[in-house]
Parts: sequence; C-alpha cells; structure tokens
Amino acid sequence: MELILKQDVQNLGFKDDVVTVKNGYGRNYLIPQGFAVLATPSAKKVLAENLKQKAHKEAKLIADAKAIAEAIKALEIKITAKAGGDKLFGSVTNADIAAVLEGNGHAIEKKFITSGIVKRLGKYNATVRLHREVVVELPYEIVAEQA
Repeated sequence: MELILKQDVQNLGFKDDVVTVKNGYGRNYLIPQGFAVLATPSAKKVLAENLKQKAHKEAKLIADAKAIAEAIKALEIKITAKAGGDKLFGSVTNADIAAVLEGNGHAIEKKFITSGIVKRLGKYNATVRLHREVVVELPYEIVAEQA
C-alpha cells in the first residue's frame, strides 16, 4: 500500500514522503491517526506541486539548520550527575541533553536527539537531527557531581 505521509513518522519517513507499507499498518494505524493519506495519482500530482513551492522555503530552513549545527558543534557539553564510583545514581537521557542545550540557547526537542540511556561516567556521542538533511554528532561528557 502506497501512502503519502502528512507528518514525520519515527522509523518510517518524513513529511511528504511516499512510502510503501503493509495494508494493515496503513489502514488501521497511519490513516486513522492522520499520519498519512492514500497515494492516488491525483494526490501525487498535488504533492509534486506542493514540493515545487516548498523548494525555496526548504533551502532557507537547511541554511538555518546548518548555522545551528555549527553553533552546537562548538559547544563543550558536560553533564554533572550523582555517581558512586563510575556508575550513576539514575541515568542521563535525551531529555537531559535537551535541557543542557536549552540552557545554552538552543531549543531542540528531545525527540530529535538520539543518545540512548547512559548509566556510567565518561564521554559519549549523541546524534541531533535538526533537519532531514542536517544531522550533527554531538560529543558530551558525564562527570561526577562534587561533594
């Protein structure tokens, strides 16, 4: 079943992508939730026209995303957490990284950050998706809170 996505769907595609999914997934989940519409010939023509109009706007978004990416790469992120030895009491997640970025003036939603759950001190990398074409590797370090 061919569908046109109306918004980004995790592990499937981005808005305005034409994707092929199994019939049940499309009919029972994507279409009723409003995430997608059927890719009929007329819908594809409308999509093509909309994509032409969005091309200019998209170039500006990519330029803005690249500027933010350069600013984020320049940051040196250290997250302090309570620890016993090298193990953390709790964990550091995407939400913690998003909070640190927010403190540095970059409002990025946690769903666009991929780092996993970290439970030890050390240096790690997170992947930040600013745009479908702009993805940044963000190095960060978890250090023990001083008593």
